[in-house]
Amino acid sequence: MVPTIIFIFVVLLGSFSLLFKEPILLAFGDFLIVQDELKPVDVIHVIAGDDDRTEYAIQLYKQGYAKYIFFTGGWCKTHGKHAEHGQQLAVSQGIELEAIAFDDSAVTSTFSEAIRLKAWMNQRPVPIHSVMVVSDPFHMRRARWTYRQVLGKGIDIIMAPVPFDQMPYKWQWWTDEGSKKYVKVEYTKTVYYFLRYQISWGWIRDWLATFDRD
Repeated sequence: MVPTIIFIFVVLLGSFSLLFKEPILLAFGDFLIVQDELKPVDVIHVIAGDDDRTEYAIQLYKQGYAKYIFFTGGWCKTHGKHAEHGQQLAVSQGIELEAIAFDDSAVTSTFSEAIRLKAWMNQRPVPIHSVMVVSDPFHMRRARWTYRQVLGKGIDIIMAPVPFDQMPYKWQWWTDEGSKKYVKVEYTKTVYYFLRYQISWGWIRDWLATFDRD
């Protein structure tokens, strides 16, 4: 009797795993994705990264979603001179120089990029009231938290992730090594950001700052 019960339990557990494995894994990835309804804003900020971010931001600008595109990222090991490169790519696709702004200061994290955006906004003669943030889908929850922390409640923040069909990462992230690594690392960074920017202080915060990256 007992072996029969154990066998039935194992079969049911296996069936449950097969039926619900994909929805559970999708939910794990979807939690990281924040995608707002697109609407016109004052500026699109392209977080430093691969060209698919810049390409998508250019599409959004040409569709009339913003008055300006802002690039951040001076020289860094991961992305090179992203700000300057982004400007060149935008100009090559017909966007006027007057509509492009960039800060080529070296950046070490999403948080530092949001700070560079805020500095640019503070220098504008006409106030900036709304920002559209462009980055990878799995980056968006942490990015939204960061921009809310840095820019404050008075700025309308719209999250616009690059569509999966325009980038190498996969919605079914567990089927692709690069996507799998991205999701795992992003959860780690999300916890790190909470510790680094929300609850740490003094020498602990200074120590955590030595790990700043992306």
